[in-house]
Amino acid sequence: MTSRHAVRPISIPNTGAMAGHAAQASGETERESIFYKPQGREVALFEYAFHNRLPVMIKGPTGCGKTRFVRYMAERLARSLYTVACHDDLTAADLVGRHLIGAEGTFWSDGPLTRAVREGAICYLDEVVEARKDTTVVLHPLTDDRRILPLERTGETLQAPPGFMLVVSYNPGYQNLLKGMKPSTRQRFVAVTLGFLAPRLEVAILIGETGIDSAWAELLVRIAGSLRVLKDHDLEEGVSTRLLVYAATLIQAGMDPRDACLAALVEPLTDDAETIAALAEVIDATLV
Repeated sequence: MTSRHAVRPISIPNTGAMAGHAAQASGETERESIFYKPQGREVALFEYAFHNRLPVMIKGPTGCGKTRFVRYMAERLARSLYTVACHDDLTAADLVGRHLIGAEGTFWSDGPLTRAVREGAICYLDEVVEARKDTTVVLHPLTDDRRILPLERTGETLQAPPGFMLVVSYNPGYQNLLKGMKPSTRQRFVAVTLGFLAPRLEVAILIGETGIDSAWAELLVRIAGSLRVLKDHDLEEGVSTRLLVYAATLIQAGMDPRDACLAALVEPLTDDAETIAALAEVIDATLV
């Protein structure tokens, strides 16, 4: 049976022991190794889980590095990586696959989850709580000792090879009664929580990611600390490390620092004019 699917694994640098494992996505150029600074013991936990064939759940606020961590671990473990951005309309067929009609008739097209199982890759479901609960049930046979993926439409039952790993992530701050993982699903994973980095690590990330000098990196991290205090008061979310990287990138490229901070650290957080003005005052006070 011919198996095709438009989703391809992301580009993981194909160097050293990784040769043969990493598939390059269409239109992407080969990148340097993924830069990641561990917050704690998450790297060790991920490796123990991988080698013992356990699924992993990653929790943390927006922009704290969940996706980058998974990409880093895929590179470290020499695994191809299939990433699925979950949403309300995601169906089980989107994950597993479906029959399509082509020039030569009907053919089966694997979904990203099925491709990952066949190839012994990592399948990463980003913001899994956004998917419908009836969709995530398809994960259950892969997250217990069976490690199988039944394909009802084709009559196949795929046995996951040792190299396959299932990883999911979500932001606990966005959970509610309507959007949350079922206990029967949650208790199938080992879990780790990522948060905002310690200032010294965040400074190191800004320098490593953008090449900005240490003085500016430290100043941006101080601004982030001041703005994060306002979370749950004037802001739903605090400044993420991702936004700090954006600000540092703009400054390093020559943009006016105040304009860069407003564009990357203020405007994405709120639409309220008064709140924007208040946050701008915090930035002005720090930049003086």
